[in-house]
Amino acid sequence: MQTGVIIVAAGSGERLGYGIPKAQVPLAGEPILAYALRGVIASGIADAICVAVPRHDETLRQVCGEVSEAMAADGTDCPPVLAIDGGTSRTDSVREALATLQGVDAVLVHDAARALAPPEVFQRVATALAHGGEAVIPVREMTDTVKMVEHSDNAAIAQDMVRETPDRTRLRVVQTPQGFTLQALTRAHAAADLFDDQQAAAVTDDAMLVESMGIPVYAVPGSDLSLKITTETDLVLAEALLQKYGS
Repeated sequence: MQTGVIIVAAGSGERLGYGIPKAQVPLAGEPILAYALRGVIASGIADAICVAVPRHDETLRQVCGEVSEAMAADGTDCPPVLAIDGGTSRTDSVREALATLQGVDAVLVHDAARALAPPEVFQRVATALAHGGEAVIPVREMTDTVKMVEHSDNAAIAQDMVRETPDRTRLRVVQTPQGFTLQALTRAHAAADLFDDQQAAAVTDDAMLVESMGIPVYAVPGSDLSLKITTETDLVLAEALLQKYGS
């Protein structure tokens, strides 16, 4: 099975407050994207990698070249890495990247913001696809109690009130990389072209698109290292994990 990996690295990173694209933000002295790309290459599952970066961003294109060249120099078998201009939304970026992947049977979509995702998570997703899954996602169990809320009937007390408490034993936190057969992911994105603005805004990952088509989505174990770097606190946690476990 030929496998392509899409790394979505076109986010603005406004909540990190650095004034540069998120994938450029330094994590222990290196851009976030460098860690994400090394994890993909180290997993050994990719036959081709496409990185969606902010439009006309030369800095992240250079990072792609430097990481792949350095790993190849160390003896790692590196697949071709292509950097392309991403779109205005995550969905647009994935669609642009899909158009560049030729001759693959499966596609893993990974967020650069989950820069520390271990190689074994990529391998678990790819193995599940090789065993016949059309859609596979890595997940972690919920440890917090979760409440569903609605607007309060007494705003003087609080804006929201609890409607119900879901059974957390059936809830999972979803991570990336998310894996799909090329056919399933392509069909899902073609269907998303017909979404109105409200429907499009409600889509938070590729698995949602595939689910909407009635395709079973399988879940494999993710990793506590695969935290999503969105805020400054997340960045501090990621640096602490690097100090403890290394890159």
